[in-house]
Amino acid sequence: MADLRSLILFCNDPDDAARLLRAAETGDVDAQYAAGLVYAEGRGVAQDEARSFYWLSRAIEQGDRDAQTLRRIVAMNMSDEQHEQAKAMLAEHKSGITRRLQQGGNRAGHTSYH
Repeated sequence: MADLRSLILFCNDPDDAARLLRAAETGDVDAQYAAGLVYAEGRGVAQDEARSFYWLSRAIEQGDRDAQTLRRIVAMNMSDEQHEQAKAMLAEHKSGITRRLQQGGNRAGHTSYH
């Protein structure tokens, strides 16, 4: 789990934000929620509602109910273009998962004759 106590400390610390984003990429639900928050508020990263929506959606996929509330708030302030950007990021993430599963399935059933 991500250490969310540092959220207070890195209002503008890109290094802390980068560490948090790495944890979010690994699937840490708390880090995903926090990534949505830092992008919504521009803490250590440029403010980006589409990325905020993306990370909050990833947290919601793992059952984070607080992320649902924050995502609704973020969504109210997003333009149509930002919504489309967020949807594209989510679609890319899901297609990446599908590709990895298919590749893993192919490897699992493949026998090497070397």
